[in-house]
Amino acid sequence: MNQQRGKRMPGWRAHFVPDGWLGLHFIVGFLVVFIACVAFAEIAHRSGAHRPFALVDQTVVAWFHQHATPPLTRAALLVSFFGSVRWLSAASLITAAILWRNRMWNRMMVVLLAMAGGSLLNIALKHAFHRQRPVLENPLVTLSSFGFPSGHTMGATIFYGLIALLVAERAARWSLRGLAITAALFITILIATSRVYLGAHYVSDVAGAFAAGLGWLAFSYSGLEMLRRRRARNAR
Repeated sequence: MNQQRGKRMPGWRAHFVPDGWLGLHFIVGFLVVFIACVAFAEIAHRSGAHRPFALVDQTVVAWFHQHATPPLTRAALLVSFFGSVRWLSAASLITAAILWRNRMWNRMMVVLLAMAGGSLLNIALKHAFHRQRPVLENPLVTLSSFGFPSGHTMGATIFYGLIALLVAERAARWSLRGLAITAALFITILIATSRVYLGAHYVSDVAGAFAAGLGWLAFSYSGLEMLRRRRARNAR
């Protein structure tokens, strides 16, 4: 009797089972996007001049600047490079080419659309908030663009997060999946810290970028996965 009921499951309910075209991707993706949007809105509201996070932003940037040394600066510049537009663009194209060669069309589109869309979103957010970068007496780097959210941190969150998800998909053991996600998180935190150390961003800039990047990553990955599953389901 239970098996017959399972076979007669209404169409809309069948979409939400783990193998359905909505399933876990819809539930988890929606939750991550929602939480990320709330976190980003909270950070944006509480940071900036005369806001609760302003003192923390100024204190942390000043502390890093006072304790800067030539070796640390060289290390920070090297780490920061792996979140730069030049590196992430090249790495994204190489990753997309590898996926194309292996006929992983959907995953190739995820990488291209997530990275291109994330870049456009970051530019739009920068111009929407018009937040200036830290002003220091002897800056380690000099940039004229707006600072919130950090482009390096947001790009790193999306790209290394995507790589972690792609590895996790193919990994046979949960330990490898956890290692991939931990490595992506560690690299992103290093890049975010390097941007604050160099005086290019405040803590709120990189925190907001992480939230925005995570939300866009979940939206892109889950959205395209749901479309893929829907097409596969309709093709049966």
